[in-house]
Amino acid sequence: MKKSILYAVLACACATFAADKPNVLILYADDMGFGDLGANNPDSKIPTPNLDQLASEGMRFTDGHSSSGICTPSRFALLTGQHHWRRFHGIVNAFGESVFEPDDFTLAKMFKSKGYSTAAVGKWHLGWDWNASKRENVPSETVGEGKKKKKAFKPEAFDWSKPVTGGPLDQGFDYYFGDGTINFPPYCFIENDRVVEAPSVMMDTKLFKKIPEGSWEFRPGPMVDGWDPYQVLPSLADKAVAWIGKQKKDQPFFLYFAFPSPHAPIIPNDEYRGKSEAGPYGDFVFETDAMAGKILQALEQGGFSDNTIVVFTADNGPEKYAYERLQKYGHWSSGKQRGLKRDVWEGGHRVPFVIKWPGRVQGGSTSSETVSQVDLAATLAAEIGYDLTAKEAIDSYDLAPVLDGKELKQPLREATVQNTYDSAFALRKGDWMLIDAKSGEHSKSPGWFNEARGYGKDGTPGLLYNLAKDPAQHENLYASHPEKVAQMKALLERYKGGEGCAPHAK
Repeated sequence: MKKSILYAVLACACATFAADKPNVLILYADDMGFGDLGANNPDSKIPTPNLDQLASEGMRFTDGHSSSGICTPSRFALLTGQHHWRRFHGIVNAFGESVFEPDDFTLAKMFKSKGYSTAAVGKWHLGWDWNASKRENVPSETVGEGKKKKKAFKPEAFDWSKPVTGGPLDQGFDYYFGDGTINFPPYCFIENDRVVEAPSVMMDTKLFKKIPEGSWEFRPGPMVDGWDPYQVLPSLADKAVAWIGKQKKDQPFFLYFAFPSPHAPIIPNDEYRGKSEAGPYGDFVFETDAMAGKILQALEQGGFSDNTIVVFTADNGPEKYAYERLQKYGHWSSGKQRGLKRDVWEGGHRVPFVIKWPGRVQGGSTSSETVSQVDLAATLAAEIGYDLTAKEAIDSYDLAPVLDGKELKQPLREATVQNTYDSAFALRKGDWMLIDAKSGEHSKSPGWFNEARGYGKDGTPGLLYNLAKDPAQHENLYASHPEKVAQMKALLERYKGGEGCAPHAK
């Protein structure tokens, strides 16, 4: 009898402790520019009512950054709290291996250690161990013509009945559902560590109707017969809603929802077409916003809204189609920033960034503090009582002073490193940004754009800007501020040499 009473008391205490911990939802858009979010850009031609509502209930960061100008590195950095360039630079290609090492710290592992239920839904793009299910001596197939010829695995190259290891479940997630990467094979859904339906045919873009903007960008490889790319985004949203519906009040949860949109292929469904004034891409952003709304509504219906931290941000800036969109529709996806996806210019990595934190963050507040997605690790660790070691999340700052609305006498972060490829690093320190390369550009910007925006060639070995006075990066101050350049270069080299950016990693 005494044991029964003791167990009941302990169970009640555990339930109360669990209920005190906030749930966490991260909504991670793919290739969405700072200026695509209506709350960021009064001139935006894309309605984003659900995300604007989220911003009105939380804090909107006007100087928030992804770690990289491309997707795989930014996702790694967000989940680990360390900058990607300490490990790698490029993306995981089709059937590529995991970018994680066995002992890596991840947000999911951290939450799981504190009793959270954890799930990842959507785009993974961080690699699996496909070799574990690959059959031996199965030849690849050559597809395409001329310079576009590529070798691709056929469906029979894999034993699809075997588990797909090395993915989200190995990084602390209890549950996963997604299509891996929408434009990379295999074209199928994966649930936990199994394909839902085995691919049996090869991807052929001729099977699909003409794309409304841009190109399909599908890499060749195995595909489920009858695969419908248009159903990927709504299917993922439905899975997230269903997963939230299964959660209980006595166990906190962490959901990482990674949109496949508005990344190419730009494929808004019929009910969303014509809903923006920025063409098919704008319509796709509008559909992305609608799917975010469905997930947020699921929180409300489940009674979780008042105890859930919601983060919305994106992995990098908009794709190169933004130039044509500006000409045709007068909408610049990067807002006031220069550059796009892949660039070290601000437009490559300054992205939408919103945190809603009921009971802590003042609704409708705005912060101009320079923050990074790597900062989510230390911020959330402090909230749930996880003590980071000096080797965990080594670039992550606790955003508590900013979220609490405290007036800071100096920037929270000593400095922030930006990088896409190993050929160009940038360092942000206060108002100053150093680009340790001749240009911040990776994808060539068209001449008409440079002429219209007043951009010319600099002719210096590096670039230096005061972003407080020159947010669009017009005036290169590299030659006139040699001491500032030397100081910032020295700090950049310390970080590149292995020193952690975060205070707890010093």
